[in-house]
Amino acid sequence: MGAGQGAMVQIPGVRPERKTILIERTLRSGQSLFYDGNVVILGDVNPGAEVTATGDVIVIGTLRGTVHAGAGGDEGALVVAFRLEPTQLRIANHVSRPPEGMTPSGQPEVARIKDGMVIIEALGFRL
Repeated sequence: MGAGQGAMVQIPGVRPERKTILIERTLRSGQSLFYDGNVVILGDVNPGAEVTATGDVIVIGTLRGTVHAGAGGDEGALVVAFRLEPTQLRIANHVSRPPEGMTPSGQPEVARIKDGMVIIEALGFRL
């Protein structure tokens, strides 16, 4: 197929399309959100709030609550936040809690599964 004929191009590292919901507010303690797809939050996730998605979870703010990405078992799901300080972080069936006394890195971070463990690393740019 030539250009303009609707050919699908496979780009390494890019997963097939999935539904995405955009939340334009902060989630407060006691609030829960479940979505069958990706979740993007323009705001914070406060302690006591919960976000569960079958896809990725991206927080354009501070994530201090509980987050579960890949809730349907997708180990390729990601959790990304400008400040990643969750009380509990889950990806698929893997559960992680931040170590006591951990200091925030001050830059956006991504959590993913690597070699069967949840790892957290810098996203690659500073704000």
